[in-house]
Amino acid sequence: MWMDTKTEAKEASGNRASLRRCVLSGLLLCTGDMEHLDKYMQEKLFVMQLVVWGLRGVTRVILANNPLSGALILAALYWASPWQALLGTLGVLVSTLTAVIMGQDSAEVSGGLHGFNGMLVSLLMGVFSSAGDWYWWLLLPACLGSATCVFLSSGLSPVLERWDLPVAVFPFNIIIVLYLLCTGPDNPYFPHHPTTPPGLLDMSLTLHNYFPQVMLGIPLSVGQIFACGALGPSLLILGAVLLYSPLLAAHALLGSAVGTLVGLSMAVRHDSLYSGLSGFNGALGCMAVGGLFFTFSWRTHLYAIASAFLSAYSDIALSNLLGTIGLPACSWAATLTTSLMLLLTGSLASYRIPIGRVMAPEHNLCSHSQWEAGDTADRESTDV
Repeated sequence: MWMDTKTEAKEASGNRASLRRCVLSGLLLCTGDMEHLDKYMQEKLFVMQLVVWGLRGVTRVILANNPLSGALILAALYWASPWQALLGTLGVLVSTLTAVIMGQDSAEVSGGLHGFNGMLVSLLMGVFSSAGDWYWWLLLPACLGSATCVFLSSGLSPVLERWDLPVAVFPFNIIIVLYLLCTGPDNPYFPHHPTTPPGLLDMSLTLHNYFPQVMLGIPLSVGQIFACGALGPSLLILGAVLLYSPLLAAHALLGSAVGTLVGLSMAVRHDSLYSGLSGFNGALGCMAVGGLFFTFSWRTHLYAIASAFLSAYSDIALSNLLGTIGLPACSWAATLTTSLMLLLTGSLASYRIPIGRVMAPEHNLCSHSQWEAGDTADRESTDV
């Protein structure tokens, strides 16, 4: 009797251990870049491949590359605003299809690298439009702007490759500014809301009474990367980043906190702090350096914090400058700051990951010796 009980206990313990291993294996398959999915999708229908490419493009906006994370982000956007999410979905599909028609590199297309700029352009057209939701004429500039992003990306790529820099969201920032300049706030067909500078904080309002709202601005900053200002969808977006890379999610929150602190130090308006607008550039700058384009270490962690500060201060400066003519600063600050950080030389250059080998931060950390050796060989082969 006693022996039977002991045997049953061992079997139950073994079953629990097997279950834990299965759950862990399943979670590992769903995290990171999910490279195994690309091999599985090779023999599938083009429509199914296009869906995966589009979902990867959605996550590229927030420096990730995971189709499951893309599905979560898309769900968050539809939760926040179905109309704007529809525009974003249209944008990522149009730009991806344009890249296929133009014969762009298949690895770049399947990795979503030609989808995220188009998504941002379409998404922001809906955000800035003053014609209201479900203004169907807006689909026309959304499609044209998304397709144009592919042309810009294709043209900028060989120029930036000379310095091993990513195209990033340069096409989005250029196209959205040109669109807003062309249409103007009073355009009869495509009117938009003019942007105002961050301005000054009303010092008659005491900060300690609004401290909880300021703290809520930190997770909202992550959502503002997708122009989403609702708390629930923003937390879901943060969860999608966490699924891809816990290290990247931690740097997203850290950069958002830095951006919020910078907003307080520059006494920007309360609504910029509460909505997360003062923190999203800091989040992007911190994420780009903190494990994505540099392998993680205590040095690059400090470097990421410095990048967040510089991105946030630059965003306030550009917002004040462009706001005088009614234009948004978008993500110019984080894009320019990250490009500058990638060009710096010195001891930190040894932590730099070549653009073609950038993957999830945890993967970069595990394969440090391999990419470092390859990076050294590449640099020696390109020396003049």
